[in-house]
Amino acid sequence: MQENVGVLAVDVGGTKLAAAVVARDGTIVRRDRIPTPQRDPWSALTTLMRRVQAATSELELVACGVACGGPMSTGGELVSPLHIPAWREFPLRRSIADATNLPTYVDNDAKALALAEGWLGSARDQSDFMAVVVGTGVGAGLVSSGRLVDGESGNAGHIGHIVVGDEGRTCRCGGRDCLEAFISGTAVERETGRSPAYAPAGLIERNGRLFGQAVASVAAVCDIRRVVVGGSVALGWSAPFFEAANREFEARSRIGFTRGLDIVPLGLGDRSALIGAAAVAWRVLV
Repeated sequence: MQENVGVLAVDVGGTKLAAAVVARDGTIVRRDRIPTPQRDPWSALTTLMRRVQAATSELELVACGVACGGPMSTGGELVSPLHIPAWREFPLRRSIADATNLPTYVDNDAKALALAEGWLGSARDQSDFMAVVVGTGVGAGLVSSGRLVDGESGNAGHIGHIVVGDEGRTCRCGGRDCLEAFISGTAVERETGRSPAYAPAGLIERNGRLFGQAVASVAAVCDIRRVVVGGSVALGWSAPFFEAANREFEARSRIGFTRGLDIVPLGLGDRSALIGAAAVAWRVLV
């Protein structure tokens, strides 16, 4: 593939919509973002994408890669992101392809994070790892032998629905005692009555332990070497969360091949979502 090409990268989030042009080496050539409207997010997203496209002359755009929260059908044909109530079975891939006139590829935002962090971030030296987003919900992407694991429905790796307790706590998925029902931003707000940013130290410690417990189960099944964590909730809790998670993992995981796994923050900061969206497209193109 020639060097002077790029992809349009689109990140569909609950608080912001972002678009960028990303080169083959992962360089973000230009980017723009707007708050996610409560009403008519599609019109706002269309305007944003076209604005970024119109401002691009350095690179020929060959595709569009999109990262979006789920649930979604395979390939992002229909999306119902929990953080955008206005979209239920919204035809995202086709709509963006029509609006941009570009071949369009869509995947879950946590799987896109795994692609980004394996390409240029905290897992670039690893071939077997998991990337997890702890935000409004808990999503994840699993990489095995250097390949992103999709699963039949495209939802492989969802650590957020590993059972970690026995309280009978209801999860949004309909199950009980899922990790997401304890450590997600939504769960913390329901439990404490305030933003996760103001969670008490004891709750952060507990949630770190629960996360480490879940990672121990994944490590035993999937033989991964690192877990990279993003999302505003986990990153906001910073060192106390990560220290508790690593301690609990070490205490829980005694089987030899899992030793040495570490749980670390993402390496790409606020670039991760857009680089991940670009990687969704580059994964198919190269």
